[in-house]
Amino acid sequence: MRIVGIDPGTITAGWGVVDCEAGRASRAVAWGAIRAPKKDPVPERLATIARGLDEVLREHSPEVASIEEAFYGESAQSALRIGEARGAAIVACRLRDVRVEQFTPAEVKKAVTGNGRAHKSQVARMVKTLLNLDEEPTPADAADALAVALALCHRL
Repeated sequence: MRIVGIDPGTITAGWGVVDCEAGRASRAVAWGAIRAPKKDPVPERLATIARGLDEVLREHSPEVASIEEAFYGESAQSALRIGEARGAAIVACRLRDVRVEQFTPAEVKKAVTGNGRAHKSQVARMVKTLLNLDEEPTPADAADALAVALALCHRL
């Protein structure tokens, strides 16, 4: 099954495409980040993110998307912005008929490292190991997106 993991953001949205099959090691297909100019108004940044994700979906044809839910620990404003980015990502996926699954940050960390409170660096190291990559994926948003995709692989 081909899964696109999405780490939503209004300035940078990470994405990672993973092929996973029961009983076999998962394989990273591609990863990257979509960047929206910080100077642009939020609606323009959301459109940039949605258009970028549409290109990823068109190019890689995933069957399902795994999207990280908003983290509420920082601030209400930050959670609101991430929620808006999640909405743009969900709409982009559904317009391409890609099913959407959602995970909390703790669920992603637990699925990848075994510890729901793992540090981002631990997650990146485990993504490298689980996907048998030569290096940790960059940028960090892409590593996070691959982790979100792996969380769905483990659930399946």
